[in-house]
Amino acid sequence: MEDLTRHAVITGATSGIGQAAAVALVRQGWLVTLVGRDPGRLDAALGTVRAAAAGPEPVGLLADFAQLSQVHDLAAKLAGQRVDVLANNAGLVAARRTTTVDGHELTIQTNHLAPFLLAHLLREQLAPGARIVNTASMAHSFGTLDPDNLDRRGGLYSAWLAYGGSKRANILFAAEAARRWPDLLSFSFHPGVVRTRFGTPAARLFYKIGPGIATPEQGADQLVWLATEDPAQLSNGAYYVLRKPTRPHPSARDPQFAARLWDASAAAVL
Repeated sequence: MEDLTRHAVITGATSGIGQAAAVALVRQGWLVTLVGRDPGRLDAALGTVRAAAAGPEPVGLLADFAQLSQVHDLAAKLAGQRVDVLANNAGLVAARRTTTVDGHELTIQTNHLAPFLLAHLLREQLAPGARIVNTASMAHSFGTLDPDNLDRRGGLYSAWLAYGGSKRANILFAAEAARRWPDLLSFSFHPGVVRTRFGTPAARLFYKIGPGIATPEQGADQLVWLATEDPAQLSNGAYYVLRKPTRPHPSARDPQFAARLWDASAAAVL
């Protein structure tokens, strides 16, 4: 008998939105693979998610997206498994210009190039109708992104321009994946301003004490919804805010720009 258990792979799953989404999905009987870079935090997250599971026991896999070799190792550990949802949720803000062992600027590698690579490595395991869900941000509207200079060589470095540019890349990746991989569903979304451990020290302090900030569960709502909603009610390739397709910044909805970014990303990591 065919196993109908649905499988979600969630990166950045050791806290915040990723962990909250994992809890929500295991409560619905999903098999969830949590991906994180810190062994202790991954074990703690697994304990939390396991306690909520109504179906298969969740799995934890280590991968630091600052090293593309670890993305390859992650894909190898997932080999042969059907993946129904790939949630590209891992991300960071690098306070200063940092170059990875792969020669790329840290923010664009962690937030875009590594997820782009992972999606390609798992492509054959993403069955028809499977979904790719990218955690983007309204920060994409003030970021800068140049497909011909993804690593921001030369000039002054701005942590938030780099972060915003990587979030623009998430939106463009989702839109272009919908065009190039029409048998899959691909989305991006803005989770809101969420009370998490994310960002620079100043940002983390704001998330801790600022008023009116969403909980991780509220931030994960759209991720879970995009993973589970009737596909007939969704717009493939769209960017969502508050569960509604929303027009992103003009440069994040330009198909020619999206194609250039895809080709530049492929040249960088494939």
